[in-house]
Amino acid sequence: MSEVDAGPPIGGRPFVIVAGPTASGKSALALAIAREFDGAIINADSMQVYRELSILTARPGPSELASAPHRLYGVLGAAERCSAGRWRQMALAAMGEEAPRLPIVTGGSGLYLRALMQGLSPIPAPSESVQRAGAALLAELGPAGFHGELARLDPMTAARLSPGDSQRLLRAWCVYRATGRPLADWQKEAPVVEARPCLTVVLMPPRELLYAAADARFLRMIRQGAVEEARSILALGLDPSLPAMKAVGVRELGRMLVGESTLEEAIAAAQQETRRYAKRQITWLRHQMDGACRMNEQFSESILPKIFNYIRQFLLTMRG
Repeated sequence: MSEVDAGPPIGGRPFVIVAGPTASGKSALALAIAREFDGAIINADSMQVYRELSILTARPGPSELASAPHRLYGVLGAAERCSAGRWRQMALAAMGEEAPRLPIVTGGSGLYLRALMQGLSPIPAPSESVQRAGAALLAELGPAGFHGELARLDPMTAARLSPGDSQRLLRAWCVYRATGRPLADWQKEAPVVEARPCLTVVLMPPRELLYAAADARFLRMIRQGAVEEARSILALGLDPSLPAMKAVGVRELGRMLVGESTLEEAIAAAQQETRRYAKRQITWLRHQMDGACRMNEQFSESILPKIFNYIRQFLLTMRG
């Protein structure tokens, strides 16, 4: 089966996307929508899919999980790799299984959201052996050397990726080794996407408020046990190139755990990395979410009437 098999159809039923940068409050908004419209929440956060990352990814807690159906949270082990294609398959399956509830897809992973809305080119999934070989070569050559190796095989893809983008570099290398064709060639093939009516709500708070919320949230994570969570996942001895090992806080707290920094330094480094991640998300959302209902503020209950009305009008249009 292709990595980007379209998955089970959901009959053209409408769904809602709740997007926004990290710490904007989109999980709380998605939950409020689910309660109001008898919805099921589908996770589109590339790190919240991993079982071992609960605190460091701000995964919904027991009270939230009890308030509405939540799907694709903590469903994979940290030793696995979840691509946009694999996630799309799981998301479409979950949306179909939750019928007739309204699917509410929420997360800040732009590639996942784009895969759901626009589809993906039919790129075959590389085998596990090819993926292991690529990861070993990346570890041997280092990011810069691996980037150079990809430039020799697939210059177009390498030209748009930086040496620090190891996950995408690794995927491009694996696709070439598995198929003999550059990833850039595969991506030229148009995806086939079933029409599914979609309404998108985007939270875009002012940057200074967002950064303050992100900083405060990481301090809460520390109080909730983030250090022990980082210790536990690092104790598994997993390949550092795995996506789960790149979650914000794992490396920063890991350096503290081996004595390379203090806890205060680790917190400051993780907060800075969170702000950088939020900035990248803001840039993506500004350029990729045309036609969305944009709320230029942090989540609060005061915005719910406007958003609920927007969703009701959308659903009435779909029925009409």
